[in-house]
Amino acid sequence: MTVKRAVVRQSLADVICADLTKRILSGELQEGELIRQEMLADEYDVSRMPIREALKRLDGEGLVRFQNNRGATVVKHSLEEIAEIFDVRILLEVDLFARAIGKMTIADFSRCEDILATMHASYQSGDVAAWGPLNAEYHSALYQAAGRQLTSQLLERVSKQANRYVSMHIDQLQKRHSAEQDHTKLLELARAGQVEEALAVLREHLTNTKEQVLALIQANRAS
Repeated sequence: MTVKRAVVRQSLADVICADLTKRILSGELQEGELIRQEMLADEYDVSRMPIREALKRLDGEGLVRFQNNRGATVVKHSLEEIAEIFDVRILLEVDLFARAIGKMTIADFSRCEDILATMHASYQSGDVAAWGPLNAEYHSALYQAAGRQLTSQLLERVSKQANRYVSMHIDQLQKRHSAEQDHTKLLELARAGQVEEALAVLREHLTNTKEQVLALIQANRAS
């Protein structure tokens, strides 16, 4: 008997959208940069149709501003808007963590531990490109038990915006050692059921990231 296996099918627009997202989050496509449909179509060797669809999706995610027949511009937020993005992220993450802690299972703790081990290896090897995705995966694992799908979806969108600015400056952030300590502490406090202490550590962890990113962006724009 033939065993059928599920295959993830992606359209051209899916692939292009994912690649453009990576390029924006990494800073390869810089804030304010004009992205023309015809240039992308030539670059990806496709028609304009999947390019247009991908750009419209990115517009919906707040990464670009799309205009018919003109292409799109990578969104450039003001410092006040970037601060607001991080503030919303903090509110959502703290709420999810508060709801998750009492529901976390052995499996949840084990998954978090596995991710921490992978993160530690990436820190030791200096694999900067892995830090952002692993950080997002770890925080998601911490909140999974909350079971709040709508809040998680809102957080995913806000985090994509925040992580864009973190990714652009991750090699300049002096957070490697402190981040590793904070992540370990969060898991220890969650396992011990110390909710208020865990939330305080999370709030400080995210606030410190916000302040460092804003300072770097302000300095870079001034220069």
